[in-house]
Amino acid sequence: MSPNSSATNTIMSPIELRAVFGQNLRILCQKHSSISSICRDLGINRTQFNRYLSGESFPRPDVLHKICTFFKTDARILLEPLQQIEARSEGALSHPEMREYFGPKETDILPEIFPSGFFRFSRHSFGEKNRFVQGLIFVYKKNYQMFLRGMEAKEAVAGQGLDANAKTREFRGFVIAQEGGVAMLAFRRGSTSCSFSYLSPTPSFQNNFWLGYTTRTFPEHINCTRVTRLVFEHLGQKRSEIMATARQAGICESDNLWPYHRTLLRPNEAFS
Repeated sequence: MSPNSSATNTIMSPIELRAVFGQNLRILCQKHSSISSICRDLGINRTQFNRYLSGESFPRPDVLHKICTFFKTDARILLEPLQQIEARSEGALSHPEMREYFGPKETDILPEIFPSGFFRFSRHSFGEKNRFVQGLIFVYKKNYQMFLRGMEAKEAVAGQGLDANAKTREFRGFVIAQEGGVAMLAFRRGSTSCSFSYLSPTPSFQNNFWLGYTTRTFPEHINCTRVTRLVFEHLGQKRSEIMATARQAGICESDNLWPYHRTLLRPNEAFS
């Protein structure tokens, strides 16, 4: 056994193993209306399925595969209590320890709070104090959760000595509902660094602007900025606006910012 293995040295008997599987199967079945309907969906004889439930027998590999696929689990249900499997499978934010503080409803955001689609964004450059970054971010929902994805400016990535290809530049994250606005956590591939942003609606003719700030995980440095104002403008699916924004994406001077973005960013005022 590997020294890094989390398994114990206790060898379980066949009876104990069948008992674990039976208990796991009973728990999984509780989420469904009836055992008969489960058997029909699986194409398994009810009498045989009852033997699995009672811990009298194990399924064949092909039947186990059917069961695991149906219940969206894996073969660990043969050996480990379901609670242990689920606890290890959960991320930190979905762990029971966080249940009263953070849950799925915080990322299932209504469109009137924060819509999906393309956003034009702008902010001060983190690496060049007198320059700015502007570009596109795509916000979308999947399985009732709100996510985002975008690309770092080519100049910023190349300036760090990295290959400025799409894989290196891409970042992804998720959006969280907060009082008065939304927060975002975005990560580079492999979670080598991340940024935290907060946005709240700001007055505009079409109610499509959000203003806030963004900060990144980076050691203090005399020539670098770690927190700055951030502007988001919702473009929705306006193809011409999206394409124009994509062409202008990157590091720019203050004069090249979109006019209302420059007004909201207040380039000559320090962020506090």
